[in-house]
Amino acid sequence: MNSSPGFVTVVLLSHFLSLGRTYGDSVTQTEGPVTIPERESLTINCTYSTTWTPTLFWYVQYPGEGPQLLLKALKDKEKGSHKGFEATYDSKSTSFHLEKPSVQASDSAVYYCALSDTVTGTAGGAEHKL
Repeated sequence: MNSSPGFVTVVLLSHFLSLGRTYGDSVTQTEGPVTIPERESLTINCTYSTTWTPTLFWYVQYPGEGPQLLLKALKDKEKGSHKGFEATYDSKSTSFHLEKPSVQASDSAVYYCALSDTVTGTAGGAEHKL
């Protein structure tokens, strides 16, 4: 993935990860590449539909690397943050939107929104399963 000087390219992909339950559950995320100027704000929307209370994750995959955990949240209103990115678990709107107020060229990557089942007690393993 190449970015022009002064621009950031992010690729948005949905990834549904569920440990234990799968029927009727989904993650919805805008898909496709987006290019924005450096120092602009970035918001990647992610909504989910489940019949249970999930753990929510954002993964990032930089060019030439494998996916890695960016941040996660375990419960409603919890805010995950890392490397200037943050996302707040909102069970009322069933969303976990990723935000960064000022992006840099080094943020050019593929971003994945994911969820896992906390009921099984195995959600911790989801961090390495993409």
